[in-house]
Formats: sequence, C-alpha cells, structure tokens
Amino acid sequence: MKWERGHKSKYVEDVRGQRAAGRSAAVKVGGGGAIVLALVALIAQALGVNLPVGGGGGGGGLSASGGGGATGAPPPELTGADKELYEFINYAVDDIQDTFTKVFANEGLRYQPAVLKVFADNVDTACGSASSAVGPFYCPADSNAYIDMTFYRDLRDRFGAPGDFAQAYVLAHEYGHHIQNLLGTDDEVRRQTARDKSRENELSVRQELQADCYAGIWAHGTAKKNLIEAGDIEESIRAAQAIGDDRLQKMAGQRVNPETFTHGSSAQRARWFKRGFEAGRLGACDTFAAADL
Repeated sequence: MKWERGHKSKYVEDVRGQRAAGRSAAVKVGGGGAIVLALVALIAQALGVNLPVGGGGGGGGLSASGGGGATGAPPPELTGADKELYEFINYAVDDIQDTFTKVFANEGLRYQPAVLKVFADNVDTACGSASSAVGPFYCPADSNAYIDMTFYRDLRDRFGAPGDFAQAYVLAHEYGHHIQNLLGTDDEVRRQTARDKSRENELSVRQELQADCYAGIWAHGTAKKNLIEAGDIEESIRAAQAIGDDRLQKMAGQRVNPETFTHGSSAQRARWFKRGFEAGRLGACDTFAAADL
C-alpha cells in the first residue's frame, strides 16, 4: 500500500504509558481480535475456564460503566520498525475515515470520526479494562477503537497474514464496527439477541461479516485513490481467511462446529470482504437480509 511516512493523525492516540486500573471489560472484539481471543477462548473452553471478556464479538454483554481510570507515564519513544508501524497506523486510520466520510456523504449521511487508541499490555475503556490478549477491539460505549501493535506480530508469524494492507484491513474492520454503532446496527443486534438468545451466534456472525464487508468498502475507496499496490487485496483476503472460525477451531485442535461460530468461516469472511470491495457502497453489506452468507 502506498502511504506517507511521518504521517500523524489527530484520530490516533498513543496511550502505551498508561496503566489500566479498572475491572475486566466486556468489549466488542472485531476482526483481528478474533484471532487471539478465539484461540484463548477455545483453549479455555476445553479447560473449563471462564474468560472475563465478552463473547468474541457477539455484540452482547457490553457495559457503559468504565474502569477505575488509567494512570502512568507518557508513552515510551518508538524507534525503528515500531516507529514506522505507528506512522503507518496513523496514515491508515485517516485513509479509512476519509473513505467512510465520502461513502456516508454519498448516502446523505454524516460520518462521525472515531479515535484509535494504541495501548500496550492493558487499557481502560468505557467498556471496562482489557488486556492485549483480547486483540484489536471496538468499544461502542466510548466510540473508540483499540489496538496493541504487538498483535501484528502474531498476525504475521502465527497466522501467515503479513503485509501493510493486511494490517490496515484489521483497522478497517474495527471501523466497520464503528459504522454499525453510528447506524444503530449494534443496538439492534443487542435487542434481537435479548429477545431470542438462541440467535446470538447467528447474529454475531452476520454482524462480523458486515464489518468485513465495510472493510472491503474501504479497500474500494483506497483503490480509487490509486494507493493499492500489487498483492494488496490478496493480503487482506488472506488476513480475513486467517481469522475464520473454522480455521481457528482447527488450529485449537477442535472439531469444526458451525453452530459455535461467532465471526464466520474463512470463506465467508473473504466473500463479504470482496463484496464490499467490488460494490463500494453500504447497501451491498446487508448481511442481516442475506439468505446465504
């Protein structure tokens, strides 16, 4: 992906020096966070352990009450590859939100930007406190996205999804959850889940696949800006496939069970990303009306 070194976004906040002081979070885990959390959850399930975080992006269990407040020193200085990655994150966030601002305007809507908070180890949010084990996530209660940059190391080394466009896809997926928050989708999913708990996993899958589709819309906009390089789309598709529930269950030594999916299969995630990429509009991403995902 073509990008500008040294870029600084007003929508990226470095909170690595802060120490979380609150309770465990019930957070909205998105595309990238599914990797770490799903594996941890599967292992914990096998061991009979209950996790303190929300159910892998289902949209339920969110709390608007915050933690005890973060304390700590200013963030440590970034150097070398970490500094370059942070600059890329800044550029990607502005590119993502520039695209969604234009997409909303085309629909007669107004996009409200969200802040991405870069943390290390743990962080306080309006949804509570969360650790890096959760992976990247979005908190509807404060309309912020969160990421620990070390997540990208796992994405590359453990899950075979390297590349800057794959990294940006993870962020675009989280901002897809922000779009769902702005449009009221997140609230509607929680209402429907409360009415019929048996649909919780199904609704979660539809919500996550829609965020993948919205990430595809971002890629569509980036292509129109001539920022895409050879292999970029393939990078993002590999990342989407890497976090499919079926693949994660296999990696955890589990039997593949679609009834327990919360994010969708590898094929489904890649399919909906490509649908958003090809269409470039919100209406193409109505996973809730789709008979076949």
